[in-house]
Amino acid sequence: MLQMDIDRFRARRMLATSEKYLSGIIFDRVADEECFGRIRSKGDEALFGGASTAAMKVNLGVPKGHALADFLPLITVKAKDFANSLTNLNILRYDHRTEAQITREHELNNSGIRKLLIDRHIHPEDLRPAEDIEKTARRFVKEQENAP
Repeated sequence: MLQMDIDRFRARRMLATSEKYLSGIIFDRVADEECFGRIRSKGDEALFGGASTAAMKVNLGVPKGHALADFLPLITVKAKDFANSLTNLNILRYDHRTEAQITREHELNNSGIRKLLIDRHIHPEDLRPAEDIEKTARRFVKEQENAP
């Protein structure tokens, strides 16, 4: 397995952790399970230049029922994780309490990350999809089992 695949697998786990933490903060402050999806969607739109999560899934050929992040390349997974981490920090720092405040914070952070990427000539919505992270993980496990 390539080091880049291992890095992507680790980054995807970190993204899952930051999403879970963000979800917990949102639920504690807004107590609406559905708002997490709306907030995350707005963040994706900011990161992907206006393309919704659903549009990005179509663009990348993500099978129905699978997470967009499972098909994102390493740089985009890290970008989403960094934006989540900024959002988590600033929700607490600025004591955001409403869905509107949290959404705005998440949009600003994703827009900032997008600007950084664009400045480096990286357009997240134009990157090629990566292999399904679940398939990558299965290959990694198989390789570990077959290692001497």
